[in-house]
Amino acid sequence: MNIVGYGGGTNSTALLIGMHQRGIPVDLILFSDTGGEQPHTYDYLPVMDKWLKAHAMPGITVVRYTDQNGDRLTLEDECLRSGTLPAIAYGYKKCSLKHKVGPQDKFCNHYPPCQEVWARGEKVVKFIGYDAGEERRRDHAFVYDIQDKKYKKQYPLIDWGWYREDCIAAILQEGLPLPGKSSCFFCPSMKKNEIRTLYHQHRDLFDRALVMEDQAQPNLISVKGLGRSWSWREFVEADKNQVSMCGLFPETDMPCGCYDGD
Repeated sequence: MNIVGYGGGTNSTALLIGMHQRGIPVDLILFSDTGGEQPHTYDYLPVMDKWLKAHAMPGITVVRYTDQNGDRLTLEDECLRSGTLPAIAYGYKKCSLKHKVGPQDKFCNHYPPCQEVWARGEKVVKFIGYDAGEERRRDHAFVYDIQDKKYKKQYPLIDWGWYREDCIAAILQEGLPLPGKSSCFFCPSMKKNEIRTLYHQHRDLFDRALVMEDQAQPNLISVKGLGRSWSWREFVEADKNQVSMCGLFPETDMPCGCYDGD
């Protein structure tokens, strides 16, 4: 049983392309929707889904976090209710574990093919899209991977020697558009030029991010805002026109720090 966690970004798109090229079977492709992905990520899902089905691969299964009552809870809703910022703003990755990894694990726990694998005492194989420039991330995860009783992790991009530029080339060679950078629109790891792009292209989302930051302000001690050592609001007010370095997300930029092989 082979599973790919699809993040909607460059690495995981290239991972699926490479697996198809090498004849590596894929049984399940999971995309965790936090409710706050960048618009270009949502737009890319049907594009990739069409490519997958055209190549006799399974379509993308979208999973979402639900609370104990079974109700949908987005990461944005959670932050607004608690008056906090995404966990990565404080140096933790709990938001990724809860809203990305958690929903995928929950789905698999109730997915009969996975249950059958575990019933045989075997492990489900999970493919992670760390590229060849991220071996340190694989090395860091090694201890946790060998202790995992349910999943065997594999990192094909590293094994193939595919760096970020190789992933981009593989996507373009397939005739697919580049997916853009994968992150939430309120991610504390966004660079200032990315925030400016959001400001100009998706003002409604930018304003929602400011609402989150404003509601968290009374509870902030160790950080000042979504920029960690600075707030997005102060950043914008310092340059009302936000013209400096305004531009689209560069394709060579790495994903945000909370991703798991985008």
